[in-house]
Amino acid sequence: MSKIGFIGLGIMGRPMAGHLLDAGHEIFTVQHGSPIPQDLADKGAQVVANPKAVAEAAEVIITMVPDTPDVELVLFGENGVVEGLKPGTLVIDMSSIAPIATQEFAKRIVEAGGEYVDAPVSGGEGGAINAALTIMVGATEEGFTRAKPVLEVMGKTITHIGGHGAGQTCKVANQIVVALTIEAVAEGLLFASKAGADVAKVRESLLGGLATSKILDVHGERMINGTFDPGFKIKLHQKDLNLALEGARSLNLSLPGTANAQQLFQACVAHGGADWDHAGILRALEKLADHSVSDK
Repeated sequence: MSKIGFIGLGIMGRPMAGHLLDAGHEIFTVQHGSPIPQDLADKGAQVVANPKAVAEAAEVIITMVPDTPDVELVLFGENGVVEGLKPGTLVIDMSSIAPIATQEFAKRIVEAGGEYVDAPVSGGEGGAINAALTIMVGATEEGFTRAKPVLEVMGKTITHIGGHGAGQTCKVANQIVVALTIEAVAEGLLFASKAGADVAKVRESLLGGLATSKILDVHGERMINGTFDPGFKIKLHQKDLNLALEGARSLNLSLPGTANAQQLFQACVAHGGADWDHAGILRALEKLADHSVSDK
């Protein structure tokens, strides 16, 4: 069993760290503001002063924080991971951040004597709770081989995409597909509702045909029930689509559907929905239609 530093115990990180504890690993973490979740403390998670102390205690370090600047701060800020990094330490970033920045972070960690792996995830809160995440890995062959046993505790589908940054590139592609599929489900259910159909039965029928998807299953139900507690927050999906659109500009590439989804997310934010689940994109479309799929 390994000594693992886990930084970022949010909606996703908390159950992920729990699975590692259940598998017998030691967990070291840092406390931000409020105490660490009681369930993790009860399982033996240990709190240390800062990311530097995490690195001093751990053989493997996992970061699961919101955005690129957060990863940079944890790794390279004052009392950051790099200050306590021991030779050969495996650093696994499971956040969703910019691919180009990831390549630079990897270079700096390798120069400091560590091994870097970018391993963003898909599957949402449910995937994290059920240890069923899809994990997209950017690493050297050695890094992937070392990281895989740890990742297998938290996920089911683990794919080595390529070198440093490739995992993050795959995650950006994933977020494009997810956003456009959520929008498609929202538009389909809104159309059915406005036309007077029973949307629950419409969803049930669609789940049996070519339109079926995990998003229709999970988020379609959210839309019909009008419940948009995250889940995965709109503001975080916005961040991922910003990465997609910024990357598209650098590649001289047009992503019109992605841009449209981003505008609908922005409309949600304008109505106080930054922290809604991303299925809440339906609410922006409902405003445009002056019609609600749900009575809630």
